[in-house]
Amino acid sequence: MKIILKKSTIWVVIIFITTQISTYAQSNQNHSDQKPLKEIILTLDEQFWKAYNTCDIENFKTFFIDDFEFYHDKGGLTSGLSKMMKLVETGLCGKENPRLRREAVENSVNVYPLNNYGAIISGEHVFYITEKGKQERLIEIAKFTHVWQHKNQEWKMTRVLSYDHQPAPQNTDKKEIFISDEILTQYVGTYEAPKTGTVSITKKEHLLEIKAGKMQAIVYPQSENHFFHKQSPLSFEFIKNAEGNVDKFIVRENGAIVEEAKKIK
Repeated sequence: MKIILKKSTIWVVIIFITTQISTYAQSNQNHSDQKPLKEIILTLDEQFWKAYNTCDIENFKTFFIDDFEFYHDKGGLTSGLSKMMKLVETGLCGKENPRLRREAVENSVNVYPLNNYGAIISGEHVFYITEKGKQERLIEIAKFTHVWQHKNQEWKMTRVLSYDHQPAPQNTDKKEIFISDEILTQYVGTYEAPKTGTVSITKKEHLLEIKAGKMQAIVYPQSENHFFHKQSPLSFEFIKNAEGNVDKFIVRENGAIVEEAKKIK
C-alpha cells in the first residue's frame, strides 16, 4: 500500500518538525543559561534563614505563598501565612522574648528536584538561644524539609516540616572516663540546695543519676570528682571535707557556678 502525500502536506510536516527542533533547542539553551537547581535553592535557603535569624519580618514573609502550611512535631499544624506571621511577631521576634539563631548541620543539607513543581530541600539544623543578660547557648537539634514551588517566575515555599526535635549534645569538649563503683558510692545520698531544694543522687549502671523535682539526669565522670551532663551545659563537682567525706557538690552552667548543694544524709 502506497501513501501519497501532496506537496502542501509535505511542507506542513517539514515546518512542524523544524518548529519542534527549534523549540527543543531553544528550551535547552534557556535551561543551560539558568543556574543549577541546587544552587538556586541553596541561595534562597540562605536568604530565608538570614531573615529568620535577624527577625527581618518584612523579608521573611516574602518567601511563602498565602496558603502556606507549617508542620511542627511539637506545635502541630499552622495553616496560612497570616497566622504564621502573627506567631513569628509575638513569639520568635517578640521584643521581650529570647532570641533564637538557626544554623545548618554541616554536610547534612540536600536538594531534590520535584517534577513539574519545584524542589525539596532537607537536612538537619541546630538552634542557639540568647536570653536577656546571658550568653548564647546551644539548645536543640532537629530535622527539616521545605517544599519550594516555581510559579510565575518566582520561587516560594508552600510547605515546611520541622521534626525530630531533640536536646542538642552539650559538653562535647569533655571526655567520659571510667571510675569504680566504690568511688561512685561516695557521692550517693540526699542533698539540699538553696534554689533547687532536695536533690537525690543514686548509682545507675556505673554512672550517677541526679533527681531534683521534675529533673532527672544521668551524669558522666570527667575525672574522679567532676561529672558532666550531655544534654545541657551543666557540670557537677563533688567536694570532700577535712575528714575525707563528701559533704557537698557544686553545679556549674557554662563554667559559672549556679548552685551549691550540701549533703544531709
